[in-house]
Amino acid sequence: MSVLVYIENTEGILKKSAFEAASYGKEIAGLLNTEAIAIAIGDVSASELQKLGNYGIAKVLHVNKDNLKNFVNQAYAALVAAAAKQENAEIVVLSNTFSGKGLAPRIAAKLNAGLVAGATAVPSFDGHTLKVTKTAFSNKAIATVSLDAPVKVLSINPNAFSAKEAPTTATIVDFTADLTEADFGTLVKDIVRATDKIALPEAEIVVSAGRGLKGPENWAMVEDLAEVLGAATACSKPVSDAGWRPHAEHVGQTGIVVSPNLYIAIGISGAIQHLAGVSSSKTIVVINKDPEAPFFKVADYGIVGDAFEVVPKLIEALKNHKGI
Repeated sequence: MSVLVYIENTEGILKKSAFEAASYGKEIAGLLNTEAIAIAIGDVSASELQKLGNYGIAKVLHVNKDNLKNFVNQAYAALVAAAAKQENAEIVVLSNTFSGKGLAPRIAAKLNAGLVAGATAVPSFDGHTLKVTKTAFSNKAIATVSLDAPVKVLSINPNAFSAKEAPTTATIVDFTADLTEADFGTLVKDIVRATDKIALPEAEIVVSAGRGLKGPENWAMVEDLAEVLGAATACSKPVSDAGWRPHAEHVGQTGIVVSPNLYIAIGISGAIQHLAGVSSSKTIVVINKDPEAPFFKVADYGIVGDAFEVVPKLIEALKNHKGI
């Protein structure tokens, strides 16, 4: 029996969510009095994979083939399922990221396993039943799900569980499994990344803005604030629909769901669809001149004021504090 953790990487570099998943898997392995094993797919160096040892992973299964360098949903799911069977894994852990959301249900189907997507804390275990808390109703509620299936698949929300060091030595083991032509029915031919920006799903701080900025020509102050904070930039759906900002920056129920440590909303009223994509943020700061804006009801901190007056002063104060 073991706990298997799927480890994501971006162009050979382990993502922050990978270390969170590794720590989460290690915690669960402790509950079950077993070991946590990882599986990584793609062109990742041994030195990079050995970083997982800092988070309690003593064994890493590594799959490195030319046709698997880019994410292939069906093939990756088949490999993780095969690894789970080989290692007699009772629990499979993934990050609830874009790729994790595609993999988790496929892996669960292949293993005839129970599935909980969007876990927010380490589950409790009574020797048979696993009780897992997760977000529900577009992050407006928390549900507790009981899993009795012999095999269980859990995906943990990014930033919901902090990576915790538990140093050990990670041994890297080559792994392979038989894949069929059907596993490569859909292929990723090319990936274009905005390499000069912090990826939204990975960002610990997000600065977002809406129609209150009045036009794309005013977006410089949003980017200036983000630069000072080391944050990613985002926007509301109407802004991306209007072409002010790229759709890759749209956060919300129909865009990217984020859960940073700090989310700053500038000139966004707080429609329910937007709140559904950001409500799991640990701290929400709202800047809006309308004191009745719905966003204030869920904000941890709010500033009622004109963004064109507040944001420049905030940038100046932060620069003074940092000595920039």
